[in-house]
Amino acid sequence: MSARELIALGTASQVPTRYRNHNGYLLRWDDHGLLFDPGEGTQRQMIYSGVTTAAITRICVTHFHGDHCLGLAGISQRISLDRVQHEVAVHYPASGQVYFDRLRHASIFHDVAHITARPIRGPGTIYEDADLTLSTLPLDHGVEAYGYRLEEKAKRTMLPDRLAAAGVRGPMVRRLMLEGSLEVDGRTVRLDDVSQPKPGQVFAFVMDTRMCKNAVALARGADMLVCESTYLHCDADLAHDHGHMTAVEAATIAREAGVRRLVLTHFSQRYTDTEAFVAEARAIHPDVIAARDCDVIPVPKRLEVGA
Repeated sequence: MSARELIALGTASQVPTRYRNHNGYLLRWDDHGLLFDPGEGTQRQMIYSGVTTAAITRICVTHFHGDHCLGLAGISQRISLDRVQHEVAVHYPASGQVYFDRLRHASIFHDVAHITARPIRGPGTIYEDADLTLSTLPLDHGVEAYGYRLEEKAKRTMLPDRLAAAGVRGPMVRRLMLEGSLEVDGRTVRLDDVSQPKPGQVFAFVMDTRMCKNAVALARGADMLVCESTYLHCDADLAHDHGHMTAVEAATIAREAGVRRLVLTHFSQRYTDTEAFVAEARAIHPDVIAARDCDVIPVPKRLEVGA
């Protein structure tokens, strides 16, 4: 059975703490495994969470501050050591090419990994297949940083009772899906007559940024938004000075963008627990989770048409 869930491998900002590892987030999405911002210690956190390198199909780095990328060296070598057979694309800001190169070959190892560099040179679509689109927009962090949006393409669900009533069966169903209409016994049967829309789901990843319009755009209509909330509202000045957001700002983005589930993370070491983050955010947005290391957080189930 396919799964759509987020595994929080680390939730700390800047430095790890006793209870929080550096960043690291694996999104399981059917046959895809997207690893976002692997910080130092990501390999070990994967072991704790029961995640293998074979589960990783794509790596997405928002920017090259150490807490978001230092784990890339170990992950690259582990993919090689484990003889992962499939290609693993790595997306990252093109301005950080020198850092990617250093991390990709940080020490001596026998490199047999199929890792492909995919530097990001501007906003737009960076990957697309028959089912999904992965796109990016720049954020506001003081260094070049990008957020990510994974969007499932809309499809249609065929309704067996209507197909039967219309006399559409066997290979005719496939033809109707491709052509949009068919002549059946002298009648025109349209795809809309025997199916209903199946909206695609959306996941957004917004990390290390001040509040900005691109953060809202990335999150628009998302079923799940993973968003940095480094500070509480009482420290809003610090957040702005350091290119970060508060829990209030993250929740405001979620509300403005129509997000279903907001996952807060990237907590400053100054806070020992996250209850206050949830309280601040829930005053603005109803579905809020403060991620903890090794949490498995499901993407909300698909909304029914008209829900």
